[in-house]
Amino acid sequence: MIAKIGRGKSLFGALSYNMDKVKNNTATVLAGQKIIESPDGTFTVSQISNSFQAYLAANRKTEKPVVHISLNPDPDDKVNNNDYKAIAKDYMKKMGYGKQPFIVFKHNDIERSHIHIVTVCVDEQGRKISDAFEKRKSMAACRELERKYNLKSAVEKKRNQSEPIFKPVNYKAGDVKSQMAAVIRYLPKYYQYTTLGTYNALLSLFNITAEEVKGQYNGKARQGLVYFALNEKGEKVSNPFKASLFGKGAGYSELQSHFAKSKMHLQNSPSRSALKVTIEKAILATKNENEFKAILKEAGINTVVRRTADNRIYGITFIDHQSRSVLNGSQLAKNLSAAVFNEWLNRGSKPEISLQNDANLKSANANPAIGHKTLLENEKINPSLSDAANILSGIFGGILPQAQGEDYEEETFARQMKKKSKGLRR
Repeated sequence: MIAKIGRGKSLFGALSYNMDKVKNNTATVLAGQKIIESPDGTFTVSQISNSFQAYLAANRKTEKPVVHISLNPDPDDKVNNNDYKAIAKDYMKKMGYGKQPFIVFKHNDIERSHIHIVTVCVDEQGRKISDAFEKRKSMAACRELERKYNLKSAVEKKRNQSEPIFKPVNYKAGDVKSQMAAVIRYLPKYYQYTTLGTYNALLSLFNITAEEVKGQYNGKARQGLVYFALNEKGEKVSNPFKASLFGKGAGYSELQSHFAKSKMHLQNSPSRSALKVTIEKAILATKNENEFKAILKEAGINTVVRRTADNRIYGITFIDHQSRSVLNGSQLAKNLSAAVFNEWLNRGSKPEISLQNDANLKSANANPAIGHKTLLENEKINPSLSDAANILSGIFGGILPQAQGEDYEEETFARQMKKKSKGLRR
C-alpha cells in the first residue's frame, strides 16, 4: 500500500475535489469521524466543512492546516468497504490524527479502488499536530497495515519488479486520460528524443500523438501542445487534451528543453553508432520491409515509417529500447534517410552498405540483433511487442516502469495544492 500526503490552505478545495467525484458516481463517502451527519444520510461540502470550523478557527499560526491523504493498495488487492474503514481509522491513529475529525472517500474512477482522507492538522486548541518524520511514520504504518489486513507489500513489489512492458492506450477500455497520463509522464524520464517528430514516433507506439498549437494572448505569441489518443489505424479517437493535464514535463517549453539535452547526450553517444551499425546490418540481412522491421524488433528496436497518401516514405524513426534513444534515420547517417528507404522499400533499389572496421561481421547475413540482444537479456528487458496493425509504426509497444491505474486528476489536484501554497508565500 502506498500513501500520499498533501497539505494546503483550502478545505473547500479538498472537499470539493472529492465531492465532485461523488456527484459523478465515481466516489462514495465511506466513513467519517466527528463529522456532522444529515438526517437523510447525505453529505454536502458546506455540511462537512462545518465539522472542521472549530479547529480552523482556533488555528494559531499553521499556514497549511488542511491535510489530504490517499491510501492506495495494490491493484490486485480486493479490499472491502469494512476493511477500508478500518484501514483509514488505524492509519490516522498511527499518524497522530486519531482524535481529529476526518472524512473518508472511496474512489472507483480508475481500475484500482483507493481511499482519500481529508482532515486538519491543528487540534481543538489550535496547536499543530507534529509532522516530524512524517514520511518515515507513514511508510512504517503502511507496512504494518499490509501485514494486518493481508495486503500486498509495496516494498516487495518494487524490489521484485523488472521493468514490465507498458500497455499502449486502449480507447475502448475507457478512462483514456488516465491511460495517456501514465505513459506521457514517464517518457521524458526514460527516453532521449530531439524533435517533435521523434517524440511523436515514440508516442505512436502507445497510440498517442501530440500536436503543436499556436495563438495570441495579450498581444504575445503563445505555443503549446495538445495530445490525442489513436486507434489501431493511427486515427484520432479522442478530444484534444491540454498538456497541462499531464504534468510539467508534457508541456511545450519543457519538451524544448528535453530536446536540447537529448541532442547533447546523443551527439557523441556510443549507442548512436551502435544503432547505426545494427540498422545497416539489418538492411544487408533482409529483403523487404517486414523482414527488416522483424529483425530490428528482435534486437529491441522499433521502426516507425511515415508515408504520404500515395505511399511515399517521408520519414523513418528508430526507437532503441536498449539505449532508450529515439533517432530519425537521417540523424544516424545519410544512407539511412527516409529518401533512401523510399528508394529501397518502394522501388526495390537497396542502398549500398559498407561496414568498415567491424571484425565481427564476416558475412552480409550476420545477425544484427546479436549485440543488442545480449544487453537486453542482461537487463531483463522484454522486447516482445504487440503485432496489431498500426500504420504509424507497424508494431507498437514499449518498455517503461509499471504505472498501472494512475489517477491523473489526483496528480493534477496535488500540483494545484502545491502551486497555491507557493503563491501564498510570495
